[in-house]
Amino acid sequence: MSIFDRLTDTNKLQIPSADQALAGRNTPVEITNEHFLKGTPLTGPFPDNFQCAYFAFGCFWGAERKLWQVDGVYSTAVGYTAGYTPNPSYEEVCSGMTGHTEVVQVVFDPQIVNYEQLLKVFWESHNPSQGMRQGNDRGTQYRSGLYVLSEEQQNAAEFSKQQYQASLTEGGFDAITTEILEASDFYYAEEYHQQYLAKNPGGYCGLSNAQESGRPQYSC
Repeated sequence: MSIFDRLTDTNKLQIPSADQALAGRNTPVEITNEHFLKGTPLTGPFPDNFQCAYFAFGCFWGAERKLWQVDGVYSTAVGYTAGYTPNPSYEEVCSGMTGHTEVVQVVFDPQIVNYEQLLKVFWESHNPSQGMRQGNDRGTQYRSGLYVLSEEQQNAAEFSKQQYQASLTEGGFDAITTEILEASDFYYAEEYHQQYLAKNPGGYCGLSNAQESGRPQYSC
């Protein structure tokens, strides 16, 4: 029996410590450096004046589609961050034993769309109060998170969180559980995950069920 077979649902809702995390590997996953829809690079190089940001809000298939549809977004890619295991596989991340969350890397033109506008898409596309799940998707890899690359992003993320929390509190909803952390290592997900819903238009998108009853519904 493998370690994955022994894990319970409760295990998958708790982030492991660095000592508990899987060992991983030194070799990164190989992917095609071209966005399936946009034809732009996934791993770079990117235009010098463009900016990068990281958003985690449930299954990264639907989250990526939400973000590549935004005008001014140059490229998107999905992967794993905020964990311990180097170069994890999708199976390892789903086991809950790497500490990672599913995240979307967004490269954008700040002359067309700014970080604050992307934050609006983030907050309004999922339920940020569900902890280690998003809708029916349960596990640490589905937690809500913003992983910032600068003091400016940190301040904008914290301010927007305060604004949305005030609105939720006024409406009688739960506290936001979104983590806001300095960006750590980002590991690209396997090739088949990149722009998954463009390659598989009828594929699963958990964001359509992300909101609890009584909350606005945001369809993919």
